[in-house]
Amino acid sequence: MKTLILAAGFGTRLLPHTQYIPKPLFSIGGRTLLDRIIGQLLEAGCREVIINAHHLHEQIERFVATRSYPIPVHTLFEPVILGTGGAIKNASIYWDDQPLMVVNSDIVTDIDLRAVYAAHRKHGDPATLVLHDYPEFNTVSVDPKGLIQKFHEAPTVAPANAEHAMRAFTGIQVIDPVILDFIPGNGFFNSIDAYRQMIARGYRVRAVTVNAHYWRDVGTPERFRQAAIEELAPAAFAAVGHSKQRTEITAARLKGDGSDRSWYRLSAGSASLVVADHGIQTGTGTKEIDSFVSIGRHLHNAGIPVPSIYSADRFSGLVFLQDLGDTHLQNIIEKTMDRQEIRAIYRRVIDELIRLSRKGAEGFDTGWTCQTAEYDRNLILEKECRYFVGAFLQGYLGLDCRFEDFIDEFLFLAEGATGLGINGFMHRDMQSRNIMVSGGRLYFIDFQGGRIGPLQYDLASLLIDPYTALSAECRNNLLEYCAQTVAHQGIASQKRLVDGYRYCAVTRNLQILGAFGFLSTVKGKKWFERYIPPAITTLKQNLDALPQNAGKRLSNLIASIEDCNRLEDN
Repeated sequence: MKTLILAAGFGTRLLPHTQYIPKPLFSIGGRTLLDRIIGQLLEAGCREVIINAHHLHEQIERFVATRSYPIPVHTLFEPVILGTGGAIKNASIYWDDQPLMVVNSDIVTDIDLRAVYAAHRKHGDPATLVLHDYPEFNTVSVDPKGLIQKFHEAPTVAPANAEHAMRAFTGIQVIDPVILDFIPGNGFFNSIDAYRQMIARGYRVRAVTVNAHYWRDVGTPERFRQAAIEELAPAAFAAVGHSKQRTEITAARLKGDGSDRSWYRLSAGSASLVVADHGIQTGTGTKEIDSFVSIGRHLHNAGIPVPSIYSADRFSGLVFLQDLGDTHLQNIIEKTMDRQEIRAIYRRVIDELIRLSRKGAEGFDTGWTCQTAEYDRNLILEKECRYFVGAFLQGYLGLDCRFEDFIDEFLFLAEGATGLGINGFMHRDMQSRNIMVSGGRLYFIDFQGGRIGPLQYDLASLLIDPYTALSAECRNNLLEYCAQTVAHQGIASQKRLVDGYRYCAVTRNLQILGAFGFLSTVKGKKWFERYIPPAITTLKQNLDALPQNAGKRLSNLIASIEDCNRLEDN
């Protein structure tokens, strides 16, 4: 058996990722699609492989050159892309008088290729296409004898009393040399047109219809993600002691938040886990998924309450982790009316927060961070102050103001937040939706933005969180509790904790409003707008708590915005 693998396409449905990596070199579980197919062909008894290449052909050629396959594997460059028929004609230089198997490079399947080839040899007709029932792609009409009658341009549903069944082409075919008579000598040509001509001339084109098999086309990001989850999920379940087959596992999408990531819950019987989908990763350098995995495993090993990470696949962007359920701290606080109980819950969080800051910093590698290694002056000015002006004041409110109008106050905030900071590991987004409650325990999630920074920043994130909108009295009570705890543990003085908190509360508040403005206007996530008024009120209170006149210009602006909001509400 010789096989032609079709690998020349541009992969336009997978842009922008295919600008950098050709689709056949996309990988799942560290193994490329191309290598998977060649491995299956080896098992089927293939003795020679030809790979046509055009888009980013150098990468495919280099990949093949680095492998030590036990059979000849040739790459055949097409200066001009030729289509499926043209590729078959171009590969005729490697052909002998035996049938040629042709396989698409963008499928993941367990179809028995040896059995397909044997079926073709047995019936003696010049072409065999492997078909299956896949309504989304059912364009091939097949009669009860397994003969293909027609190729439709779009998916079609056969009438209930029709003799012919509608099936989809799997991208696997076996052909005899006679097909070359129906393909022009040069230029782009579709092999389906050759089959149409053959049928019109009286040749029989056969179908091998498969069932109870696995097959996925991975030509779009959504289909690639589906195939990757299905391929990797059994091993993730096995990591926690559950032997599950791919067919037993179901996936349900979970509600997202401000992040661009997607979340899924995988279930199989009584077992479940969660998948964080960061999207296909084709670039170099430390990405968000790298930080998520490295920081998450570091914190877990340090005994910090974070979900266990069972496995991760960088290219597909998938991380499989412990399922902590659906209850956030926000849900608990919304259902709790007793003020003392609320304070008791938050004190537990603060205790864990202090431990996170101290233990998380031990052995922390700043190379794990995907943004900045530390919470520093430049970050405050650019990612919080300028973000607030651009995304909230200008973008959301449409105000005619500039970052430079407040530069003195911004610089003052940055100096105070960094100069009085009690540095340790900083989560960077310590709000109630990033704290899960499972089995009576608290867990921190979404730690991928972690870096070295002030404990006071995470404390401010927790206390001024608009999702729970704690009263000023409650915030002050919890601030005092944290200050006393820090002093009791010999970490820092109460005064330093409180003084640093005042600055961090403002910088965090600026970041919150910038994020809400961006998410509401640019991302179209309008539900964040409901949290803007309480965030404005909290910012005014936090500015007023700074040393005298430290944030006067900002405070006056926020007061005017707050008054406008009240007028609109009335």
